[in-house]
Amino acid sequence: MINSRRVRRWTSNLMVGVVGLTVLIGILPLFLILGTLVVKGAGSLNLAFFLETPAPVGETGGGVAHAIVGTLLIVAVACLMGLPIGLAAGIHAAEFPGTRLSRATRFLADVMNGTPSIVVGVFAWTWVVARQGHFSGLAGSVALALLMIPMVMRTTEELILLVPNALREAALALGYSRWRTSLTIVARTALPGLVTGSLLAVARIAGETAPLLFTALGSQFMRTDVTQPMSALPLAVFAYATGPYEEWHRLAWASALVLILLVLFLSLLTRLATRSRFGSHE
Repeated sequence: MINSRRVRRWTSNLMVGVVGLTVLIGILPLFLILGTLVVKGAGSLNLAFFLETPAPVGETGGGVAHAIVGTLLIVAVACLMGLPIGLAAGIHAAEFPGTRLSRATRFLADVMNGTPSIVVGVFAWTWVVARQGHFSGLAGSVALALLMIPMVMRTTEELILLVPNALREAALALGYSRWRTSLTIVARTALPGLVTGSLLAVARIAGETAPLLFTALGSQFMRTDVTQPMSALPLAVFAYATGPYEEWHRLAWASALVLILLVLFLSLLTRLATRSRFGSHE
């Protein structure tokens, strides 16, 4: 009996150790990436980096203010287009799972989730850039929104399905209509998860480069008009990393670090706001 108990305890400790080791192995690449970016890019972060546009070729200094502004504008417009559609489609698919529209939407979302981003970029180029006759930040937003919609839709559907049916039945029993129950009761109950899922989608599209190469193209100038070609942090990283100048490589490392920190800050800020608002209900 004693030996059997010791064997079980030893086996349990061994499995816990194995699981802990696999967790460390899983997060090790993340720390290596962050560490490399901090070592190679943190030294280039200063006020000029955030407030100035790139210096002429051959000169030192300058910054990526144009890329930071471009990223914020392109992602913001993509969110305005993609989030409402994705959330609405996800709620409909969860609340009416057996309809033909829901099954077709679910199938298309799964196909889109597996589609390479460069294919979406080509699609946006064909239907937006080619028809406009020029590249634009708006075309980049369309491409990013197409990537965002299926992710938000499937995440929303799974989160809505986790809401107990008792809440729906109680609301319907009180005289609420089906659409009002879905929006004011079900969606509000799942709101913290919906915010988190939306943030994951934003973080995903914020670092996409291939679709922007076919749509926004990039620019060395400060642009706030989304109907014109404009830069973004992923485009700046790509352009500077593949350039022949050491100064460009320095800006590439710093731009990559800023992109990671931007996504991290947004995620942490929203999670804290969500927890403070809904923590009393958990």
